Amino acid sequence: MPRETATAEAPADGLPSSPAAAATPASSDNPSAVIAHLSGAKKAAILLIALGTEIASKVLKCLHDDEVERISVEIARCRNVSSEVVEAVLLEYKDMALAQEYIAQGGLPFARATLESALGPARAEEILMRVEAAMEVSAFHLLQTVETAQLANFLENEHPQTASLILAHLNPRKAADIIGQLPPESQGEIIYRLATMGKTSPELMRDIEDVIRQQIGVLFGTEMSNTGGIDAVAQILNNTSRSVERRILDSLRERDNDLANAVKSLMFGFEDLVQLNDRDLQRILVEVEQRDLALALKAASGEMKEKIMKNLSERAAQMLEEEIELMGPVRVSDVDDAQRKIIEVAQELEEQDEIVLSRTNEEMFM
Repeated sequence: MPRETATAEAPADGLPSSPAAAATPASSDNPSAVIAHLSGAKKAAILLIALGTEIASKVLKCLHDDEVERISVEIARCRNVSSEVVEAVLLEYKDMALAQEYIAQGGLPFARATLESALGPARAEEILMRVEAAMEVSAFHLLQTVETAQLANFLENEHPQTASLILAHLNPRKAADIIGQLPPESQGEIIYRLATMGKTSPELMRDIEDVIRQQIGVLFGTEMSNTGGIDAVAQILNNTSRSVERRILDSLRERDNDLANAVKSLMFGFEDLVQLNDRDLQRILVEVEQRDLALALKAASGEMKEKIMKNLSERAAQMLEEEIELMGPVRVSDVDDAQRKIIEVAQELEEQDEIVLSRTNEEMFM
């Protein structure tokens, strides 16, 4: 009898409401062999499509943004799947969920004994191998629990490229604390490499994790990554002291002025002005042209508008409201330019030590 396959057009939300619309590029006479080569994101996509829109939506809400993105891409690529492949994916999910439940109840030995009794030694071992791989914790994740001073000492003796890759995987605040403890001559080099970092090969990631294993003595799994870049640098510098921030930005300017400016532009955005105290905000507003302020507020949040108006005189606030109303529709590029001008004013005032832009470091209270 020919194998059944199902084809269906996905609805507007991208998630078919039944297993019939599940999809994968091609089916095989051996579905188990096919799913063995499918990525985790592809299997998750097939599973969510099989579960239907309502359940899939609830599951996606519980995932990280990068996970949602990867799975959504796979869902969008789905077209057709055999009923046998869908069944194989669902069976694997059921087996792994059951195995994890057994592990939670009595640890790995209990899970092994229970699964062997129910499914036989070979099947039990196959399931447990997949579960153990899925439950492995990366070395980078474990580093979040290591003392900052120990990590700083460890990175001080590593190559700047290695240090930058490790910092890219840490919480920005922890990375900022570590940067602050490194020698000044190392800070600029590491930050430069972090800012210019692109995609990292799985091979290099394995090499880095090998270094961490040797230092910590724990066996970890591995995970590829696309980390680093100016976003990571901006987040880290937002959590450093002003002295460290300036030193690192000056070092970046010496090597690549455009790169330093790109990092600085991400460190403080227009909406971040809402975090400033009234005195500092008023100091900024004195230096800003009213038309630029009106343009900037055309696309600002209600909270931002309220904050600005509260720090203007009654007459100035009324005039600003009138100018915003008289402007009518404006180009997004004009709004962006106006907001950028205001941020540049704020950054110049901070350079002159006239204001303090919001930061989480304790130095802002000194």
